[in-house]
Amino acid sequence: MLRDVAVLALQGAHAFELGVFCEVFGIDRSDDALPVYDFALVSGTGDSVPTRHGFEVRTRHGLERLASADLICVPAYDPHVRQPDGLVEELRAAVERGARVLSICTGAFLLGDAGLLDGRRCTTHWRYADELARRHPRARVESDVLYVDEDPVITGAGTAAGIDTCLHLVRKEHGSTVANAIARRMVAPPHRDGGQRQYRERPLPQDGTGSLAPVLTWIEANLDQDLTVEAMARHAHLSPRTFARHFRRETGTTPLQWLTGQRVLLARHHLETTDEPVAVVAHRTGFGSVDNLRHHFARRLGTTPQAYRRTFGGLPGSG
Repeated sequence: MLRDVAVLALQGAHAFELGVFCEVFGIDRSDDALPVYDFALVSGTGDSVPTRHGFEVRTRHGLERLASADLICVPAYDPHVRQPDGLVEELRAAVERGARVLSICTGAFLLGDAGLLDGRRCTTHWRYADELARRHPRARVESDVLYVDEDPVITGAGTAAGIDTCLHLVRKEHGSTVANAIARRMVAPPHRDGGQRQYRERPLPQDGTGSLAPVLTWIEANLDQDLTVEAMARHAHLSPRTFARHFRRETGTTPLQWLTGQRVLLARHHLETTDEPVAVVAHRTGFGSVDNLRHHFARRLGTTPQAYRRTFGGLPGSG
């Protein structure tokens, strides 16, 4: 169980990514019956550390604090800036004893320096993916995803994707009810499908087609219905081919993949917050049959609906 979180304050750290870790794991939300972590900012000197923005972060803990952490978080930083001696050894030792490491953006370079990306899928900000692959050729760098979970090594893409990455781990440890509650407190979306491809620089569409937000809202309100690409396209007043093209451009995924992801999220919510039979959950979420629900749960979560309910049912906020 995730209890002890240490966040590295690296020389040249980026304030936003450092702040994401502090926001997700460092705030006491016990007033909402949410988990409270033993949280610490850690530096190689146990003193102040200069960030890339011209101010310093003062810490009270040195690298020895990493020895007790269940999770070590690595923010974005300038990967050309030398970090304290012994840090990569501490990261390797932490993983060997069973701790997780989680990086955002260029924080993946430090995990690579520690050899923790070798043979593993990983990601970073799309602007630095090629450089990460050159510096760490044994890493399997994926540039079109928001995060990669190769437990115990979790890597997130750039900047705001750090929120997605942290909430993913919270969801994995505590269930979607807790992750959604933290997201609401942060005024952030609890889950985003798609990947980084949608955020890369590209020419604006020339056909004047507007956002698909209205049709996405309609889909979310009708997940229990028999939704085909043709039905979605009709609602968007587009041909199926044009709709699919615009959908991938705006979300980074296909209509059916996005639909399945939303149905799995809804099923998780029902399993956590109700005692409805799994067959009823399958019907309410549009999967139709228990077998179909089990199939998609196994593919997306590596578990069964029944096992998920045993683990996460009855969490704070459940009805």
